[in-house]
Amino acid sequence: MLTKGDDYPLHQTSEPIAFAGTDRNFYDRYFFNGYSPDGSVFFAAAMGFYPQLGIVDASFCVISGGIQHNLRASRRSGGERLDLNVGPITIQIDAPLETLTLRIAEGNGPLAGELTFKGRHFPIEEPRFIRRNGTRLFMDYTRMTQNGRWSGWLSVDGERTALGDGWTGTRDRSWGIRPVGASEPQPPPEGNFSQFFWLWTPCNFEGHSLFFHSNDDAAGHAWNRRAVIVGDGGTEQHFDGATFSADWQPGTRRIARMTANLGSGRSLTLLPRGPVFAMSGLGYTHPTWGHGLDHGADFAVAHDRLTEAERGWGNPLAVHIQALVAAELTDGSTVRRGTGVLEQLFVGPHAPTGLAGLMDPAA
Repeated sequence: MLTKGDDYPLHQTSEPIAFAGTDRNFYDRYFFNGYSPDGSVFFAAAMGFYPQLGIVDASFCVISGGIQHNLRASRRSGGERLDLNVGPITIQIDAPLETLTLRIAEGNGPLAGELTFKGRHFPIEEPRFIRRNGTRLFMDYTRMTQNGRWSGWLSVDGERTALGDGWTGTRDRSWGIRPVGASEPQPPPEGNFSQFFWLWTPCNFEGHSLFFHSNDDAAGHAWNRRAVIVGDGGTEQHFDGATFSADWQPGTRRIARMTANLGSGRSLTLLPRGPVFAMSGLGYTHPTWGHGLDHGADFAVAHDRLTEAERGWGNPLAVHIQALVAAELTDGSTVRRGTGVLEQLFVGPHAPTGLAGLMDPAA
């Protein structure tokens, strides 16, 4: 099967581009978020290809006035990897690794927009994520991450907002193997999701971007952790020995305050200050719109909304979240203040922070 991708020097095997290895869970995904300078508006978007499943899906979400509006779309891909359009949602690559544009067509619910992302720096490559459940490969993927500035406009219920100075955010590209599509008929005996501790904290400062993430096991040992500071258009500084601590919001598994010691005299403090975004809006852990699910031969479109109360702790649709945070980066006597997100997904125990049980709230 030949597709448009075969005319580009992208082949990784002796097969045409349409055939992505042998694992049904192979995926190739775009992610974006952005926020207004005062934190009153937050948006996120994603598009994922699942070549072995023959599916591509996409989503665009906006929090405005305390309401999270979710637009989701899906279609069968026919093996084509370069049609970056799913119903009303389109991604245009204006300059690879530098500039991309999101277009959300009007007439498919309350959301519309044309938003252009311009990177502040060359994307960073995070360490390869490899995780097994017993003998079963659970994850094996690579991600590149980039902070940037947004321009353009978005509309909610016909009310247009211009994106101008101070609108920043993050985008990433990841590809490899994750659980996608319909549930396996015979999961591994250990289960697929009995313990997972995930922090991801891309932050925007004047002149600099910061990225810290950690995947920990139940004992608190990091199986994937990295801290990076990169200047606008400049070089990367990596801190391989970073550590962190967290204070919890009472009766939840949500962080009230996080600090990270990056090393070399630098530290990071994050305090939630704005809306909580439910990642289920982008399909993560969603029972109906999970990644790679087949919605029929014709493209499918749906939209819904989540109130602030519905995004509170206890709703399964709001277990995996991104929280807008005020960020402080301290280097000796110098303190830089900025804004970022704190992505949180905590399932199972984590000894250093006191989490126990599968979903027991923090003490």
